[in-house]
Amino acid sequence: MNKFIPFAIFCAISLALYVGLSLNPSNIPSELINDPVPEFALTEVGSDTASFSSETLATEEDVIIMNFFASWCAPCYVEHPFLMELKNRGYKIYGVAYKDRARNITRFLEEQGNPYTQVGADENGRVGIEFGVYGMPETYIIKNGIIKYKHIGPILEMQFEDEFIPILESAR
Repeated sequence: MNKFIPFAIFCAISLALYVGLSLNPSNIPSELINDPVPEFALTEVGSDTASFSSETLATEEDVIIMNFFASWCAPCYVEHPFLMELKNRGYKIYGVAYKDRARNITRFLEEQGNPYTQVGADENGRVGIEFGVYGMPETYIIKNGIIKYKHIGPILEMQFEDEFIPILESAR
Protein backbone atom coordinates (compact mmCIF):
# COMPACT_ATOMS: atom_id res chain seq x y z
CA MET A 1 0.00 0.00 0.00
CA ASN A 2 2.90 2.39 0.73
CA LYS A 3 4.08 1.89 -2.86
CA PHE A 4 1.00 3.65 -4.20
CA ILE A 5 1.25 6.82 -2.07
CA PRO A 6 4.14 8.38 -4.08
CA PHE A 7 2.36 7.44 -7.32
CA ALA A 8 -0.90 9.03 -6.11
CA ILE A 9 0.96 12.21 -5.09
CA PHE A 10 2.68 12.31 -8.49
CA CYS A 11 -0.68 11.94 -10.27
CA ALA A 12 -2.28 14.70 -8.18
CA ILE A 13 0.60 17.12 -8.85
CA SER A 14 0.58 16.24 -12.57
CA LEU A 15 -3.15 16.89 -12.81
CA ALA A 16 -2.82 20.23 -11.00
CA LEU A 17 0.01 21.29 -13.34
CA TYR A 18 -1.93 20.20 -16.41
CA VAL A 19 -4.98 22.22 -15.41
CA GLY A 20 -2.94 25.25 -14.35
CA LEU A 21 -0.83 25.37 -17.50
CA SER A 22 -3.85 25.06 -19.78
CA LEU A 23 -5.49 28.24 -18.43
CA ASN A 24 -5.26 31.56 -20.27
CA PRO A 25 -3.35 34.00 -18.01
CA SER A 26 -4.97 37.05 -19.64
CA ASN A 27 -8.46 35.75 -18.84
CA ILE A 28 -8.70 36.69 -15.18
CA PRO A 29 -12.19 37.37 -13.91
CA SER A 30 -12.93 40.84 -12.60
CA GLU A 31 -15.33 41.67 -9.81
CA LEU A 32 -16.30 44.80 -11.74
CA ILE A 33 -17.88 43.10 -14.77
CA ASN A 34 -21.41 44.50 -15.24
CA ASP A 35 -20.77 47.15 -12.56
CA PRO A 36 -20.40 50.89 -13.11
CA VAL A 37 -16.88 52.20 -13.57
CA PRO A 38 -15.38 53.37 -10.28
CA GLU A 39 -15.68 57.11 -9.71
CA PHE A 40 -12.55 59.04 -10.60
CA ALA A 41 -11.32 62.37 -11.94
CA LEU A 42 -7.93 62.75 -13.61
CA THR A 43 -6.12 65.61 -15.24
CA GLU A 44 -5.91 65.08 -18.98
CA VAL A 45 -2.35 64.62 -20.23
CA GLY A 46 -1.23 67.77 -22.02
CA SER A 47 -3.74 70.02 -20.25
CA ASP A 48 -3.77 71.76 -16.90
CA THR A 49 -7.50 72.30 -16.78
CA ALA A 50 -9.27 69.61 -18.81
CA SER A 51 -10.35 66.56 -16.90
CA PHE A 52 -11.00 62.95 -17.75
CA SER A 53 -13.45 61.31 -15.37
CA SER A 54 -15.87 58.48 -14.76
CA GLU A 55 -18.60 60.91 -15.85
CA THR A 56 -16.91 61.11 -19.27
CA LEU A 57 -17.27 57.35 -19.63
CA ALA A 58 -20.84 57.25 -18.28
CA THR A 59 -22.10 59.84 -20.76
CA GLU A 60 -20.39 58.23 -23.76
CA GLU A 61 -23.05 56.61 -25.95
CA ASP A 62 -20.69 54.41 -27.97
CA VAL A 63 -19.05 51.25 -26.76
CA ILE A 64 -15.58 52.38 -25.74
CA ILE A 65 -12.24 50.77 -25.10
CA MET A 66 -10.36 51.98 -22.00
CA ASN A 67 -6.68 51.15 -21.97
CA PHE A 68 -4.32 51.42 -18.98
CA PHE A 69 -0.78 51.88 -20.28
CA ALA A 70 2.59 53.46 -19.44
CA SER A 71 5.67 54.68 -21.27
CA TRP A 72 7.83 52.37 -19.11
CA CYS A 73 5.80 49.30 -20.14
CA ALA A 74 7.43 47.16 -22.87
CA PRO A 75 4.22 45.24 -23.77
CA CYS A 76 2.49 48.63 -24.22
CA TYR A 77 4.90 49.33 -27.09
CA VAL A 78 3.95 45.97 -28.61
CA GLU A 79 0.21 46.65 -28.56
CA HIS A 80 0.40 50.35 -29.54
CA PRO A 81 0.47 49.87 -33.35
CA PHE A 82 -2.70 47.78 -33.09
CA LEU A 83 -4.37 50.49 -30.97
CA MET A 84 -3.55 52.93 -33.78
CA GLU A 85 -5.21 50.54 -36.23
CA LEU A 86 -8.30 50.30 -33.99
CA LYS A 87 -8.54 54.09 -33.98
CA ASN A 88 -8.39 54.04 -37.78
CA ARG A 89 -11.20 51.44 -37.80
CA GLY A 90 -13.36 53.91 -35.86
CA TYR A 91 -13.15 52.58 -32.31
CA LYS A 92 -13.18 55.12 -29.52
CA ILE A 93 -10.28 54.49 -27.14
CA TYR A 94 -9.65 56.27 -23.85
CA GLY A 95 -6.31 55.93 -22.11
CA VAL A 96 -5.12 56.07 -18.53
CA ALA A 97 -1.40 56.66 -18.10
CA TYR A 98 -0.68 54.48 -15.08
CA LYS A 99 2.03 55.56 -12.61
CA ASP A 100 3.78 57.63 -15.24
CA ARG A 101 4.81 61.26 -15.61
CA ALA A 102 2.94 63.49 -18.05
CA ARG A 103 6.12 64.47 -19.91
CA ASN A 104 7.00 60.80 -20.49
CA ILE A 105 3.50 60.05 -21.75
CA THR A 106 3.56 63.09 -24.02
CA ARG A 107 6.86 61.94 -25.52
CA PHE A 108 5.56 58.36 -25.88
CA LEU A 109 2.44 59.56 -27.76
CA GLU A 110 4.44 61.94 -29.95
CA GLU A 111 6.81 59.13 -30.97
CA GLN A 112 4.29 56.29 -31.30
CA GLY A 113 1.15 58.19 -32.32
CA ASN A 114 -1.95 58.93 -30.26
CA PRO A 115 -4.88 56.49 -30.62
CA TYR A 116 -6.72 57.95 -27.62
CA THR A 117 -9.73 60.26 -27.52
CA GLN A 118 -8.53 61.40 -24.09
CA VAL A 119 -5.66 60.36 -21.81
CA GLY A 120 -5.85 60.80 -18.06
CA ALA A 121 -2.73 60.92 -15.89
CA ASP A 122 -2.95 58.45 -12.99
CA GLU A 123 0.43 59.36 -11.51
CA ASN A 124 -0.15 57.82 -8.08
CA GLY A 125 -1.99 54.74 -9.40
CA ARG A 126 -5.18 55.34 -7.41
CA VAL A 127 -7.53 54.90 -10.37
CA GLY A 128 -5.70 51.74 -11.36
CA ILE A 129 -6.28 50.37 -7.86
CA GLU A 130 -10.00 51.20 -8.08
CA PHE A 131 -10.21 49.29 -11.37
CA GLY A 132 -8.21 46.34 -9.99
CA VAL A 133 -5.25 46.88 -12.32
CA TYR A 134 -2.19 44.85 -11.46
CA GLY A 135 -0.33 44.49 -14.76
CA MET A 136 0.36 46.61 -17.79
CA PRO A 137 -1.35 46.94 -20.16
CA GLU A 138 -4.95 46.26 -19.16
CA THR A 139 -7.97 47.02 -21.31
CA TYR A 140 -11.66 47.35 -20.51
CA ILE A 141 -14.73 47.45 -22.73
CA ILE A 142 -17.29 49.91 -21.35
CA LYS A 143 -20.85 50.71 -22.45
CA ASN A 144 -22.81 53.55 -20.80
CA GLY A 145 -20.38 53.59 -17.89
CA ILE A 146 -20.76 49.83 -17.25
CA ILE A 147 -17.71 47.54 -17.48
CA LYS A 148 -18.43 44.70 -19.88
CA TYR A 149 -15.03 43.04 -20.24
CA LYS A 150 -11.46 43.11 -18.90
CA HIS A 151 -8.35 41.98 -20.77
CA ILE A 152 -4.90 41.71 -19.19
CA GLY A 153 -1.84 42.04 -21.39
CA PRO A 154 -1.28 43.50 -24.82
CA ILE A 155 -4.09 43.35 -27.36
CA LEU A 156 -3.03 41.55 -30.50
CA GLU A 157 -5.06 41.33 -33.70
CA MET A 158 -5.89 37.63 -33.38
CA GLN A 159 -7.09 38.10 -29.79
CA PHE A 160 -9.12 41.12 -30.81
CA GLU A 161 -10.94 39.22 -33.53
CA ASP A 162 -11.59 36.20 -31.28
CA GLU A 163 -12.27 37.83 -27.89
CA PHE A 164 -13.13 41.49 -28.31
CA ILE A 165 -15.33 41.55 -31.43
CA PRO A 166 -18.06 39.30 -29.94
CA ILE A 167 -18.14 41.38 -26.76
CA LEU A 168 -18.18 44.68 -28.65
CA GLU A 169 -20.99 43.43 -30.89
CA SER A 170 -23.10 42.20 -27.96
CA ALA A 171 -22.58 45.48 -26.09
CA ARG A 172 -23.87 47.48 -29.05
